[in-house]
Amino acid sequence: MNFTLISLELLVFFVLIAASERAGWWAGRRRLKQFGTSANEGLGASDAAIFGMMGLLLAFTFTGAASRFDHRRDLIVEETNAIGTAWLRLDVLQEAPREQARGLFREYLDARLAVYDNVDSTEATTQALGRVADLQAQIWKVLVTAAHEDKSMPIAVSVLPPVNEMFDIATTRVLATQQHPPRAIYMMLAMLVLVSAFLAGFSQAGSNRPSLLHVFGFSAVTALAFYLIIDLEFPRQGLIRVDSFDQALIDLRASMQ
Repeated sequence: MNFTLISLELLVFFVLIAASERAGWWAGRRRLKQFGTSANEGLGASDAAIFGMMGLLLAFTFTGAASRFDHRRDLIVEETNAIGTAWLRLDVLQEAPREQARGLFREYLDARLAVYDNVDSTEATTQALGRVADLQAQIWKVLVTAAHEDKSMPIAVSVLPPVNEMFDIATTRVLATQQHPPRAIYMMLAMLVLVSAFLAGFSQAGSNRPSLLHVFGFSAVTALAFYLIIDLEFPRQGLIRVDSFDQALIDLRASMQ
């Protein structure tokens, strides 16, 4: 997601909203000239219904984006805890596999951090995810081999489950970054905003000129609301970010000595 392009698109959207309000004012003025001052009576119910639909969809979209933002932050905490638990469980291994597994764990955590270092680059992210998958296979092989060589139950019971959970959380985080509303919802919301802007301008037709404060105020607030929703949906590329939560993983990596 290119946020420079998104910013330009939202600027265009701001202009379209303002233009829709202006067009609504012109349409209202024309109707008044044709049918007189009573032409617009009784239209308030329709206006209220459309404005209500816009507000409701905007609220649902924002709430969903905020919820997904919080969920992604929670997943970072969960992954930190999962890796930390798996790291401690390595103590039950014999010295040789323990040191080998610890070395792979350090590389694994470095690779997990690298996945989110450059999310603007699909190629870099794909390479980092490939490295993570390779290290997962290596870690699992070391642990399974150790479990086969040492027939005691602690390895199979104490070590493998938390490591498996550590891998599952990594997959969950990847999938969570791909969870977004369907594009049709954004298109519907944009259409409702433009229609609402047109009706807002139409309602000002009784004035000789539209209120610039209301025109630009409505356009700016709505465009900023759109930006905020998109910003929450992509919390590593905009102004609202989850990067600070990565510090927990960085601190964990520093403790792996």
